[in-house]
Amino acid sequence: MPTTIQAISAEAINLPLTEPFAIASGAQAVAANVLVKVQLADGTLGLGEAAPFPAVSGETQTGTSAAIERLQSHLLGADVRGWRKLAAMLDHAEHEAAAARCGLEMAMLDALTRHYHMPLHVFFGGVSKQLETDMTITAGDEVHAAASAKAILARGIKSIKVKTAGVDVAYDLARLRAIHQAAPTAPLIVDGNCGYDVERALAFCAACKAESIPMVLFEQPLPREDWAGMAQVTAQSGFAVAADESARSAHDVLRIAREGTASVINIKLMKAGVAEGLKMIAIAQAAGLGLMIGGMVESILAMSFSANLAAGNGGFDFIDLDTPLFIAEHPFIGGFAQTGGTLQLADVAGHGVNLA
Repeated sequence: MPTTIQAISAEAINLPLTEPFAIASGAQAVAANVLVKVQLADGTLGLGEAAPFPAVSGETQTGTSAAIERLQSHLLGADVRGWRKLAAMLDHAEHEAAAARCGLEMAMLDALTRHYHMPLHVFFGGVSKQLETDMTITAGDEVHAAASAKAILARGIKSIKVKTAGVDVAYDLARLRAIHQAAPTAPLIVDGNCGYDVERALAFCAACKAESIPMVLFEQPLPREDWAGMAQVTAQSGFAVAADESARSAHDVLRIAREGTASVINIKLMKAGVAEGLKMIAIAQAAGLGLMIGGMVESILAMSFSANLAAGNGGFDFIDLDTPLFIAEHPFIGGFAQTGGTLQLADVAGHGVNLA
């Protein structure tokens, strides 16, 4: 059978960043990711990327590589056309190794769509071939924040995402003021990365409203396990609230919809894998929740995969696929073409990323 999985390999790739990618819970100076290859019996090669982020998920490059090694036995000799069944087997075998599972699923789907000469965005629904991404200002002082905002606008990117720490509301507000002054037309997505409690989150939102700071989304202000607090902030803040760390599975999204924990779901494939991510999207859309697409610190490979999914499926209100802009060196060619904030997908087989 030409679509039988014949070989699987995993290779550690260490991608230097242009600046440390700092969030409330930690920082990375190098993206310590894993390149995944799946080869079919007809010679078709699919590429995937696993991007563990220890500060968020606890997963590491070493652990991810080991998980991929263990999972190979579930896939070798299987028909990639049954990828959803294979994804379920991977989830059952290594549920906690989400990045490893995601990298394998990406590689399987890249191989499958390359075999059939189909663009990945067509496979996911063909709704669009274009997205508009934001760019992130990582944690730092007011001077860094203002300079970063000006640099983002100079790139032609219109929307800005801001990482805040949540410990000192006055400090977070000072950074937002500096950003707003430097980029007065830019809508702001504020990512708390679990750093606030309810009192600080509501005080922060009240101050943003009083100062007319154009925050269009407040992402994961509270810790993942504070479901009641997230619901309170969603109900009382006056801003759209996104669940990121709180939304790691379809079950989580169902609970969010039932309990009013958030109004937007941030889909990051590295949190759950591709098959589970599609379930999360379906539940969110059925429940009337907004959608955001994001990622960990990923190269053009994984980001192009996510872009194909988001554009092909449609319905995403917030696009946060900017980490390739922070990667100084990588071994890939192809992927989406970026002009300003516009990501344009090509009509090529698979996700369109190849090894240089």
